[in-house]
Amino acid sequence: MKKKKLGLALGGGAVLGAAHIGVLRAIEEFDIPISYLSGTSIGAFVGSFSAFGNSWKEIKEIASGLQWLDITEISLSRFGLISNERLGELIRKHIGEKQIEDADIPLALVATDITTGEKVVLKKGSLADAVMASTAIPGIFQPVEIDGRLLVDGGVLENVPIHTVKTLGARRVIGVDLNASHTYDKPDNILDVILNSFHYMMQAADRIQTEEADVLITPDLSSFNRSDMGQMDELMEKGYQAANKTFKKNFND
Repeated sequence: MKKKKLGLALGGGAVLGAAHIGVLRAIEEFDIPISYLSGTSIGAFVGSFSAFGNSWKEIKEIASGLQWLDITEISLSRFGLISNERLGELIRKHIGEKQIEDADIPLALVATDITTGEKVVLKKGSLADAVMASTAIPGIFQPVEIDGRLLVDGGVLENVPIHTVKTLGARRVIGVDLNASHTYDKPDNILDVILNSFHYMMQAADRIQTEEADVLITPDLSSFNRSDMGQMDELMEKGYQAANKTFKKNFND
């Protein structure tokens, strides 16, 4: 498998996306060469840092100190409760005013055209805008307009973007599904209600889409809340443990 160009597909899952950082740690430790990268929602955010040359330790440092208010602000838009413009500002601060096509590793981010229902694969243009579009969970974040299209979270159509990374040229794909082993507690607030509803909708599609993965990582995140940003370290460790176990079975030759 190592001889064939590998793609990494990082799926959505709101705050659970911190587990992706643990997966990146395992990838570095196993010295697995990633030739292509795709991301949806929080996978687009984490994946962008990796594609632009940031190590897992650097991404952890950026993510560990974040609070919900650091990446959101109240929106006056009739299309969403809050804006994720601050998420875009984090990209600009730590990566710069970059275009997607400038990435060290070829990168594709997935969004959804909320007008037509089409999947939109973003391979060129503003990185910050693309990340904002891919992470714009419907009903929570206001949509992002790119090239005249009103875009929301890519998880509506392809939450684990395995097919997308294959279109970049990947011959084998490592997929990371944050929803495969997740249960839900009674919601505490409207944010939990929307997030739970959104991810229930995606779970069935995830099971079908992830069948395309050659290596699938499914960390058990059943004990974690999707909106509590105080769980970062534990989520990273869960992602690392799951990836480490999976890679020992697939990359020990």
